[in-house]
Amino acid sequence: MKHRLERAADRGLPHVSSPLAAETLQRVGRAATVALYDELALAPKPGLVSFVDSGSHTDMDAGTFLRSLFALRHYFAQIAALGARQAVFAELEQAGIEAERRMLQATAGINTHRGAVFSLGLLCAAAGRLLARGEPLAPATLRRSLVDGWGPALRERCTHSRDSNGQRAALNHGLRGVGEEAADGFPVLFEVAMPALHQALANGLNTRHARLQTLFAVMAALDDTNLAHRGGLAGLRHAQQMAAGFLAAGGAARPDAIAHAQAIHHDFVARRLSPGGAADVLAAACWVHKVCAST
Repeated sequence: MKHRLERAADRGLPHVSSPLAAETLQRVGRAATVALYDELALAPKPGLVSFVDSGSHTDMDAGTFLRSLFALRHYFAQIAALGARQAVFAELEQAGIEAERRMLQATAGINTHRGAVFSLGLLCAAAGRLLARGEPLAPATLRRSLVDGWGPALRERCTHSRDSNGQRAALNHGLRGVGEEAADGFPVLFEVAMPALHQALANGLNTRHARLQTLFAVMAALDDTNLAHRGGLAGLRHAQQMAAGFLAAGGAARPDAIAHAQAIHHDFVARRLSPGGAADVLAAACWVHKVCAST
C-alpha cells in the first residue's frame, strides 16, 4: 500500500516556472504522503486511528484515512511547486482549500487530514522555496524558509481566523493554535519532535519505538487543540500528564513500552480523547527526517 501511494503521488504536478526539476518536487510530495501513512501505521497511538482500531473515533477508521491519502496524493507536490515559485500565501491557502475539498469528498465529509493539509502543506512549500534557491534541506533551513516566506501572512491569518474547532478551542482556553505554531516556524516540531526522533534513533531504538517516543514527547509539550476541543482544558492537561509520565518512566526504551502505551490508549478511548495535533506533528517529523536524509 505504501508503494502504491508513492507511485500515485508522482502524477499531477503542475508546470513549474523555475529551474527546479519536477522530480525533486515529486520527491518532496511523495515523502509527505508516505509520512502520513507512517503515522497511520504506528500503533498503539493513544486515542488515534491506526490499522489496529479506530481509537476514540466512531466516524472513521484506517480505510477512511487511506481514501483521504489518495485524494491528497498530488497536493503536496503541487504546493511544493508553489513554494518554488515563491507564491504568496493566498495561493498556498487556495491550494489547501481545494485539497481539503477533495479530502472531504473522498471521506464523505469526515475530517481526516485537515491539520496535515495545513502544516505539511506549508512545510512542502518551504522545501520548494529552498530547493528553488539551491539551498539544502535541513531542519534549520526549512524552519527559516517558512518564517521568511510566509511568517507575517500566517500571523495575520491566525489573528482573524476562527473557522475550525481547534481555533475556537485555542481562543476559548488561551492556547497556542496551529496558526501561531506555523507563524513561529513550528517550534514543537523542530525543538521537541525532531530532537526526540533523532535521539531515539541514535540510542538504537527501532523505527516503531522511535516514532512512539517522538509522539509522546510531542503530546507532553504541545497545546493540542484537538484534545481541548474534545475534553476541555482538563482533557488536554490529563493527556499531557500521561505523556510526561510515560517519558519519565523510561519512554519507548522500556521493555514494556508497548504495553504502557496501550494502557494509555485505553484510557484515552474511555475519555474520548484524541491528540490529532500531536499526530500531525509526528507525521511532519517523519517527513522532515525523510527529506533531509535524502538530500
